[in-house]
Amino acid sequence: MNEAKKILILGGGYGGVKAGKILEKHFRKDPNVEITLVDMRPYHTLMTELHEVAGWRTEPESVQVSFKKIFGARRINVVLDKIENVDFEAKVAHGKLANYAFDYIVVGVGAEPEFFGIPGIKENSFTLWSFEDAMKVRNHVEHMYTEAAKELDPDKRRRMLTFVVAGAGFTGMELIGEFLEYRDVMCKKLYIDPKDVRVVNIEALPTILPILEEPLRAKAEKYLAKKHCEIHTSTAIIGAEPGKVLLKDGSVLETETFVWTCGVKGSSFAGSLALPMGKRNRIECDKGMRSTKYPNVYVVGDNAGLMMENGKPMAQIVESAHFSAEAAAKNIVADIEGGEKHEFKPNYHGFMVSLGGRYGVANAMNWKTSGFVALFFKHFINMFYLFTIAGFNQVWEYFKHEFLDMKNDRTLIGGFISYKVRAYWPLLLRMWLGLMWLFEGINKIGEGWLNFAKGTSSGWMFSSGVVQKGVQVAAEATSAASAAWDGAAATATTIAEATSAASAAWDGAAATATTIAAATSAASAAATTAAPAAAEPAAKAFHVVWDLTKPIFDPSSGIVTWFRTTFMDGIFSHLPFSFFQIMIVFMEMAIGLALFGGCFTWLAAAASIGMCVVFTMSGMFAWDQLWFVFAAIVMLGGAGRAFGCDYWIVPRVKRWWNGTKFARNWHFYGDDPTK
Repeated sequence: MNEAKKILILGGGYGGVKAGKILEKHFRKDPNVEITLVDMRPYHTLMTELHEVAGWRTEPESVQVSFKKIFGARRINVVLDKIENVDFEAKVAHGKLANYAFDYIVVGVGAEPEFFGIPGIKENSFTLWSFEDAMKVRNHVEHMYTEAAKELDPDKRRRMLTFVVAGAGFTGMELIGEFLEYRDVMCKKLYIDPKDVRVVNIEALPTILPILEEPLRAKAEKYLAKKHCEIHTSTAIIGAEPGKVLLKDGSVLETETFVWTCGVKGSSFAGSLALPMGKRNRIECDKGMRSTKYPNVYVVGDNAGLMMENGKPMAQIVESAHFSAEAAAKNIVADIEGGEKHEFKPNYHGFMVSLGGRYGVANAMNWKTSGFVALFFKHFINMFYLFTIAGFNQVWEYFKHEFLDMKNDRTLIGGFISYKVRAYWPLLLRMWLGLMWLFEGINKIGEGWLNFAKGTSSGWMFSSGVVQKGVQVAAEATSAASAAWDGAAATATTIAEATSAASAAWDGAAATATTIAAATSAASAAATTAAPAAAEPAAKAFHVVWDLTKPIFDPSSGIVTWFRTTFMDGIFSHLPFSFFQIMIVFMEMAIGLALFGGCFTWLAAAASIGMCVVFTMSGMFAWDQLWFVFAAIVMLGGAGRAFGCDYWIVPRVKRWWNGTKFARNWHFYGDDPTK
């Protein structure tokens, strides 16, 4: 038996997760390959969305994706530990809790802020390069607003309400956008004059967002200016002190909130490894993402110091992490199994920048756009990424955080779909819908649904040519409505004739009248004569415009005939028709009792919708019964958790379901999957 090959991945960032997913998928059925991912946190952090947490747009959990959700029941071992050093000669990584032997290692431990040796910056600024950073900024900014609202000293208050962001790249601009929106929220909440709040951006380069084209930069600047953001380009920061930012031109910005976003470098841990290093703690590697010293050491993401053909290092962006991880993972497969080697081949799809939740700029696949469309692209890319790592479940979570649970209308569509309804409001509707289904089942027993004509399918009450009592009534109503419509059509001639008479009378009056008063009098008399003749037919016509008691699909229509012939007299004809009739009666009564008691409400509501579809296709569902469907849709939102048995049932069922292999493999779970 061959000794198992051990693959060790350091870091659960974008590169580490991508490499882990590729390797696990390839070696899933190979017991001779062991994959271990080590990280200090139990979750993958969406680094590109940290500004939303820092600016109070989304909740903290919105940027956390549990490794359980990502890897589920798959053959990858996720370990929470801090690696202190790596012995590449002995092929072992030493952690605080354990040591990890490896045959191949992927280094993807991320980056950290670069302060460029400027005095006082590290000690007197906030950063935005980790979840912890985002929470510090989030809590501090809220504290500044609440303290400023009751501060009487004008100088202290001014410093509290001055928010300075250094750097006009993606991170800095997105944080600025969040600060501007949060300013409006807090000023309204705490009765602060928005004019008293300063949001300032400092950039040493002559422009903001230098990676974007000039038209997009101009649109971004115009939007920020409209929001009263102070932008100072070509302005260098030479130092920082408590409550002060020192500028090269000799001026000083007094503030209690100074966020530094001017650059990043490879993590200090990466810089401490006994590997050839480039600038800013970036490990030297070839195009296959191998270390230039050890062929079994691969480097991905911000740790990779791969030099491109233009003489610049690989860009430190998410797509670079993906492409580098893909090359590294495929080359590890080739090392173990043999085969073609792969090189880092970037295929960048563009750049998208949000300036708050309601505006953005983007160059996506060479399509330059702004506003709504730009934000749509950004959300789409985020959801696509989440789908690739954690399935539809995480996409739904993202949608809820970004739209359904969003407060203060801070989305690209405002608050159009973000209002939440308390679960107890649909209580009476839930119970009423339940009673209606219960009565439907009881009524069907009285109508003879349990009286069977054995030996033939003709007794099957959904069969072709079989019309139920309720349907017969509806059919008669339809016939009556049709007759009424014909009558209305006939009387329409009276309306036309009356109108014609009125017109003739008006012409005659106008022709014979010698004064305006005489013409008016004549027309009035004609209209008075015509009105009684037109009123009654018009009333009848409008009375039968839409008869709500008639079936949605006529029992004799082609679609009903096809449905009954195909399913009732076709696919299901080999089964006892009595079984289906008993099942329908039982289902209606079960749905009714479940909804009334709030027991398995979601399933009962889904079954309710399904039953309505069957009845509709069978020609047995009238327009005035369609409210069953819409009421059931409301029930899908957790209406059974308030004053219902689901309060106790749902959590237990969810824990059981999340522990199944199917749920974990296919990401069909509610919260984190359980083992």
